[in-house]
Amino acid sequence: MFYYNATLCGRHRSVKTHNILKRLWCFHVFYKTKPEIEGPPSIPTLTTSYAHGISSHSLMSSTVDQCLQRTVERYPDREALVFMQDGIRKTFAQFYQDVEQTAAGLLAVGLKRGDRLGIWGPNIYEWILMQFATAKAGIILVSVNPAYQLQEAEFALRKVQCNAIVCPTQFKTQKYCDMLRQLCPEMERASPGGIKSSRLPDLHTVIVTDSQQPGAFHLKDVMQAGNSQHLQQLQDLQKNLSCDDPINIQFTSGTTGKPKGATLSHHNIVNNAYFIGMRTGYNWKNVRICLPVPMYHCFGSVGGGMVMAVHGITLVFPSTGYDGHANLVAIEKEKCTFVYGTPTMFIDMLSQPDLAKIDLSSVEGGISAGSPCPPEVVRKVINIMGIKEMVIGYGTTENSPVTFCGFPIDSAERKTETIGCICPHTEAKVVNPTTGVIVPLGAQGELMIRGYCVMLDYWKDDEKTQECISKDRWYKTGDIASLDEYGYCKIEGRIKDLIIRGGENIYPAEIEQFLHTHPKIQEAQVVGVKDERMGEEVCACIRIKTGQECTAEEIKAYCKGKIAYYKVPRYITFVQGYPLTVTGKHLFLLFIIAWIQKKAILNAITIKIL
Repeated sequence: MFYYNATLCGRHRSVKTHNILKRLWCFHVFYKTKPEIEGPPSIPTLTTSYAHGISSHSLMSSTVDQCLQRTVERYPDREALVFMQDGIRKTFAQFYQDVEQTAAGLLAVGLKRGDRLGIWGPNIYEWILMQFATAKAGIILVSVNPAYQLQEAEFALRKVQCNAIVCPTQFKTQKYCDMLRQLCPEMERASPGGIKSSRLPDLHTVIVTDSQQPGAFHLKDVMQAGNSQHLQQLQDLQKNLSCDDPINIQFTSGTTGKPKGATLSHHNIVNNAYFIGMRTGYNWKNVRICLPVPMYHCFGSVGGGMVMAVHGITLVFPSTGYDGHANLVAIEKEKCTFVYGTPTMFIDMLSQPDLAKIDLSSVEGGISAGSPCPPEVVRKVINIMGIKEMVIGYGTTENSPVTFCGFPIDSAERKTETIGCICPHTEAKVVNPTTGVIVPLGAQGELMIRGYCVMLDYWKDDEKTQECISKDRWYKTGDIASLDEYGYCKIEGRIKDLIIRGGENIYPAEIEQFLHTHPKIQEAQVVGVKDERMGEEVCACIRIKTGQECTAEEIKAYCKGKIAYYKVPRYITFVQGYPLTVTGKHLFLLFIIAWIQKKAILNAITIKIL
């Protein structure tokens, strides 16, 4: 096994020093005088498109609460959480005291092991408090998208038969309590914990984090409801909890239909968090992570919350709702050493007008995940923001989520051109989507994943579960990918996003990555548009950098001779922004495509997206 010693990975080192240190890391295989983390493979071992992530570290058989409790015992006075907007700071000892009180309170108000509790709101302290209080009480946390409107919330709560829901009164335009009253008018006349709803028959308890509402508990009352009897009940319960129990339901985005509830166990998320930290070096050093990604998404709840519990790192929440400038302020004020974000979030940070004035010297590394990150964006994060140990993480909600991740000392090419290396105790293969046969090494096909990380199932949906998980437990990602001989993976695109133009297969991600090299382009999204003659044509939706001007002809001229003629966008639209999901992903631009098709536009058009 090849190791490197992360203590030598200083942020400001020369290439020459970097190469010397890489040779020294081999020395530490035999003289392990300082903590090590497993480094990138140095010998090519793959001969076909199948990879198995090996490790000298075993899988953990712990529950979520056992992990947090061990960390509390080890670092009681270390800061666990910082919520800058609300001015909340908690050490691990303080946080765990709140967790125990809340868990006992949940039992006191009538919730029990195996019940489902939905958390519906933005990045507030109560979100992560509920994440760990429910885990201690054996209650399954249901992560509800804070942007859900009435019908979406009703579908999600009914789908998993939620028994309780926790939410703030409102956030910005999202009036959570008002929506709940529309769904459950019975709340007005019910006593707290005694709701009997016709539309949500399983829901009996609503807990509001910041106000007293008819028919609902105030969270502070729940935290005070637990007495010594409930604390003892909580203690006894720990003996019966299993790491294989379901503990979290996370909804998929629903781009291919109604959202599905991916059911994850303690074993799933504990081990994923453990190996995220092992790969990035969280397991031995004091890490402070700037966390702008939403907690309702697995990137936030596992990559953030669970990593905190397993490795004892500090989470810094810059703002309740996403704010690109607040991220930079948080990094500077709190001396964050790592920063998380989707590609869009990093693009926003790079475009802040006062970026050069912000002190980012504390930052050693970062993780970009959630959607494909264009190579040019990675280069800018490394060179402009100075985040030398930037890595890409790849995965899906159904895989807990991370299955591929880069190493901090990977080469620039690997950081920009791949999604990283196969993660420990995880299998991956690339197959022909039609036959299911493994393709030759380096060839493209559908990426499939197997291992501890694969979800238990979609909650009470055997049909959908069987569609994506084979009898031998391989999860079908739907991504077109290729593997190299070292176990690094490249994502070419989504099977369903594939554009077929006159018989030529075109992957939007490839064109998007090329367009990002244009000096005037801030961001680009590529989609397929139906065409009577060619079947489909390429449409590029482009956001230009502030202060720049550009024409469709200029973009096409830039493409000519650099990418194949059939990949050059026929339609080019200039947009002022993209509608985003709460996770920072772009919403599918169906309305733009429909508009282009309806008008049969062949020239550049400008659309203002509100």
